[in-house]
Amino acid sequence: MDEKILVTGGAGFIGSHIVDELIEQGNNVIVLDDLSGGFIENINTQAEFVNGSIEDTRLVQKIFRENKISHVFHLAAYAAEGLSHFIRRFNYKNNLLGSINLINESIKNKIKCFVFTSSIAVYGKNQLPMREDIVPTPEDPYGIAKLAIEQDLKCAKELFGLDYIIFRPHNVIGARQNINDKYRNVLGIFINQIKRNLPITIFGDGEQTRAFTGVKDIAPVIANSIKNQQAYNQIYNIGADKPYTVNQLTEIVKRAMNKPEHEVIYLEARKEVKDAYSDHNKAKEILGYQDTTSFEEGIKEMIEWAENASIRETEEFKNIEIRENLPKSWRSKEE
Repeated sequence: MDEKILVTGGAGFIGSHIVDELIEQGNNVIVLDDLSGGFIENINTQAEFVNGSIEDTRLVQKIFRENKISHVFHLAAYAAEGLSHFIRRFNYKNNLLGSINLINESIKNKIKCFVFTSSIAVYGKNQLPMREDIVPTPEDPYGIAKLAIEQDLKCAKELFGLDYIIFRPHNVIGARQNINDKYRNVLGIFINQIKRNLPITIFGDGEQTRAFTGVKDIAPVIANSIKNQQAYNQIYNIGADKPYTVNQLTEIVKRAMNKPEHEVIYLEARKEVKDAYSDHNKAKEILGYQDTTSFEEGIKEMIEWAENASIRETEEFKNIEIRENLPKSWRSKEE
């Protein structure tokens, strides 16, 4: 039986780019995705596609039972940090318990390496630049779930010998990003609003800082990491080095879309980390990572791709669990 690599979330934004890299290298790839945030057209036609959820324990077991899985690249998650405060059960069920299904089967089937995309959300606030040796103090349930998986992988290595590699990317931009989700992906939200001739909405004063990462810079590094034994059982920040304010992002997007006078509305600030950018020296030294896509170039490439992408009104998240303090722009039309 030929070895296969399992990629969860392979119909999604970053996941689909990693699938492309793995297939280009000659690997046999299985994509597991429930299409809740990804799209069928993102999936490389040479990959085997299984439509389903990581929460489906029996399905995950079946995939491992019927295939010789050598590596797992786990990218499936609902990555809405701000919204995670209000969908706590969903967040932990989807992002944490679903991950445990994969880790359990990886241990049982003695795979070679489990590659996990975590997030700089694990760091919390006031720890700049964020470095891998800093003790994480996440500020939201999304970051808490990601950190729990990181810690579980460390335990799995110590007791069962499961090798892992953990990446903490941030604010990744580029082709195939879901630009129809109002709860996450700030650049996608702005592009959607401009194309639908709606005001750009910014939470707070717009002076919060983020570093925006080109997907073409990180996907090859993540895909190639399993070839580097020195990379194993380590955590790596990976992303752009230079932070920008949301206000700066807004102006660049408006100019790039030839809408310099497009209306901007400032909303009440939501609970979020104000400044978030990280140090990438470890990834550069061990993995050969290079931050080559400029801020303006990354935005331009995503806008060019979005010209032919489907732009529509985002659907309301149907299962909000807590409505107290929910930002007004996230409330249903009936509220």
